[in-house]
Amino acid sequence: MNWDIIIAGLSLGIISSFHCVGMCGPIAFALPVQHLSATARTIAISGYHMGRILTYSLMGAIFGTMGRQVYLAGFQRWFSIGLGITVLMLLIQYIRERQSLQPGVLKGFYNKVQSWMGILLKDGRPVSFALLGMANGLLPCGMVYLAIAGALSTNQVSDGILFMAMFGTGTLPAMMALSFFGYLASISLRNRIRNMIPYVIAIMGILLILRGLNLGIPFISPVLESAHGEAVSCH
Repeated sequence: MNWDIIIAGLSLGIISSFHCVGMCGPIAFALPVQHLSATARTIAISGYHMGRILTYSLMGAIFGTMGRQVYLAGFQRWFSIGLGITVLMLLIQYIRERQSLQPGVLKGFYNKVQSWMGILLKDGRPVSFALLGMANGLLPCGMVYLAIAGALSTNQVSDGILFMAMFGTGTLPAMMALSFFGYLASISLRNRIRNMIPYVIAIMGILLILRGLNLGIPFISPVLESAHGEAVSCH
């Protein structure tokens, strides 16, 4: 089992939890489950969050496949370094301009997803909760983009899926608690934790760069293997 992928994905998900509570929390809090029995409410809420994780896992398959192709082409090290630099540049732009990292070319797509979610929120059927969660996983989110960067840096499709699935699982405790019990943390506490997100993004960018540098540091900068199964050496 690839424990470094599991630990990295879970850690990013857990750290992202309060950002998720602030950004996606209102949707989870607005789920029409008040009229349901305790069992039906649990099934509906679980279906919603499993839908989110399913979407993340599908993203992991897509971007893990792309990462695999980079690996087979022999460019994994430089791709990881370039990806890390890109993350840091986007972070600098965000800090300077305080604008969303949402790509403008996807604005129309996101508007359609939001319209679909509005329809699903009014539906109320059990399957609608899972579909709502799947749609929610497609909404613009800086932390999801960061997780996608992690999936792109893997060299196996299965690792891309695992990383994104663990990312979603890491967000689960806080989001489940929100769905069942409402806002347990004060707004000031959530804001303070959200203010830490830029530092998390910076760390992720630096780790991607270190990963590409092949320094032989376990978990942080392991020696990456070539597509032929031989460790890449600078000597």
